[in-house]
Amino acid sequence: MSDPRMTPANARVAAAALRGRVDAPRHVEGEARRIIVPVADLSLTPGGARTRQWLMGAPVTCYETHEGHAFVQGEDGYVGYLPDTALSDGPAPTHWVSARASHAYTAPDLKSPERAALSHLSRVAVTAITGNWAETPSGHIPLQHLRPLPMAETDPVAVAETYLGAPYLWGGNSAFGIDCSGLVQAGYRACSIACPGDSDQQEAGLGMPLAENAPLERGDLLFWKGHVAWVQDAAHILHANAHTMSVAVEPLGAAIARIAAQGGGPVTARKRLEGVSSSW
Repeated sequence: MSDPRMTPANARVAAAALRGRVDAPRHVEGEARRIIVPVADLSLTPGGARTRQWLMGAPVTCYETHEGHAFVQGEDGYVGYLPDTALSDGPAPTHWVSARASHAYTAPDLKSPERAALSHLSRVAVTAITGNWAETPSGHIPLQHLRPLPMAETDPVAVAETYLGAPYLWGGNSAFGIDCSGLVQAGYRACSIACPGDSDQQEAGLGMPLAENAPLERGDLLFWKGHVAWVQDAAHILHANAHTMSVAVEPLGAAIARIAAQGGGPVTARKRLEGVSSSW
């Protein structure tokens, strides 16, 4: 059975690429759109529970709008529904928010009212620069908080460390709330490394397995059933977790023992993305 999280098809429409494999009343190519709200909740059913989040400027393919919801697929292949008001075909982003968070203001003045709070990894189209302010369709953003695209960080763990203390949020992908797989995806996305959205997909698709006795290095990933953590160094992990309800660092051995004692089971996989970790 195909994974509904990665299959752009519903009862009314399916992606043209699925013609001959998935029956649907219509097969369509889809239209390019972008997220125009600070954070958009994605769900597997219209108005359903959040499964993931997409940030301002993220590209999506829209296959259908129906009764106020858009059926879309994101750059990581994830499929679902979000309010159609979260989408537009506006200008392509030129910059990304490299700070943990920022604000878009009504004017290039730090005392002016803010229009929106923007998370790390949001993407915006800069149309003009006035002093230390970047003008965008969403408002004026401090230039110190932006970098030109493409994203080109080199240490995904350092990226994840900027989220330390951020609140845990199931299905979250922003500095305002993030979960374990969201933290992994954030680290890789800032380095322009493709990464799926959920921990089971990451366990199946990322990196190469490590032997149980292989020394762990910064940037390795540890997986449990339904959970994933960065290896910060040989003795510590960094993860968004429900134990502290935050992004936190834990001693490796203590975390493994705690998770097992709480019913989370043993580590199911140790993975390393070859050709990347050795250069950090």
